[in-house]
Amino acid sequence: MLLAAGDAIAARMGAVVVRGELSGFARAASGHCYFSLKDAEGAAALLRCAMFRRAASLLDFQPADGQQVELRGRLGVYEPRGELQLVVESLRRVGTGTLYEEFLRLRARLEAQGLFEPSRKRPLPLRPAVIGVVTSLGAAALHDVLTALRRRAPHVRVVVYPSLVQGAEAPAAIVAAIATAERRAECDTLLLVRGGGALEDLWAFNDERVVRAVAACSLPLVCGVGHETDITLADLAADLRAPTPTAAAEMAAPSRDDQLAALQGGDRALQAALARAMQTHSQRLDRLSLRLGRPAATLAAQGERLDSLQMRLGQSLRQQLPRQRLAQQVLSQRLLRAARVTLAQQAQRQASWQARLQALDPTRVLQRGYAWVESADGRPVLSARALSVGQVVQAVWSDGRAQAEVQKLESLPPRG
Repeated sequence: MLLAAGDAIAARMGAVVVRGELSGFARAASGHCYFSLKDAEGAAALLRCAMFRRAASLLDFQPADGQQVELRGRLGVYEPRGELQLVVESLRRVGTGTLYEEFLRLRARLEAQGLFEPSRKRPLPLRPAVIGVVTSLGAAALHDVLTALRRRAPHVRVVVYPSLVQGAEAPAAIVAAIATAERRAECDTLLLVRGGGALEDLWAFNDERVVRAVAACSLPLVCGVGHETDITLADLAADLRAPTPTAAAEMAAPSRDDQLAALQGGDRALQAALARAMQTHSQRLDRLSLRLGRPAATLAAQGERLDSLQMRLGQSLRQQLPRQRLAQQVLSQRLLRAARVTLAQQAQRQASWQARLQALDPTRVLQRGYAWVESADGRPVLSARALSVGQVVQAVWSDGRAQAEVQKLESLPPRG
């Protein structure tokens, strides 16, 4: 009956051209591609599609979720599931899906606000004692995380903060779970995880509320959402992005075996260092004991050294004294010569000044027959104009003086 229905659809519809948004695109190891086509306007319509290896090899781009594409193929019925299926013969890109466009716009806006800056990222604790996990209790991601932690770090306690991870109510639930983990402050690292899916399945981790809660979380947070090729905005805002939930657990908790091996290596290194130190100090103690056991030899060696120093001191003194005496004699002779020269210069200078003083002595002039005139009070009269008729003056010679009265004044014409 299904075969007949498929034949009827194929005969009636023939080749069709459909436009829509890619969702859940996957390429199998065989080279076949499987995906769904969503209504580009956001309606609930969904068409399952299969593209076999021959047609897939002719693609000139890499299909990805959210892309707006145009398909050409034939409708049929996939018998094992009884579903309507479009076997795609050609696929071309005609634009970007609305959901992916919203993802790009939100990413650009939050990136401009600095929520994805590498400088905001914090290192994870090296040895966490408690790890928190935000995810759904029924998700396979929780099982993967618990399995990885049980294998790597069974000593680490795990606290689960349940939350929806898909659907319209998931963003608020995730924000509330992160807030609960912060308020209780009982874990060293927080993991936000869920399994893979289509772009719309992971959309809760692109919600702006979730991204801001991840960026503002006071606990170091590792985000492991989807598969390795899935990237959400929460991944970009987290302190560390893990490609899968299992990888998130491995990044958060170092292997106990590795830590034990490191401790054992450190213990061996400490023991070796202690043994070397003990051996070094033991050898030094032996050398000191040997030296202490022969004090007479040590005293004899010190006595010989003291005698040698005393002999060198005596030789040095005997060599230095003649040189010092000779230097003293030379300095004494130089001092005497300098004193004689200085005294001669001083005597010559004194004789010169004495001769100049004698030349300027006015009594020498009086001895040659000259006299000078001074007033009654002893002041010298330097000009006839300073006298007046009837004034009493004194004339001074080299051998005496006489009083005189001015009877007449006569001016002389200037000479020269």
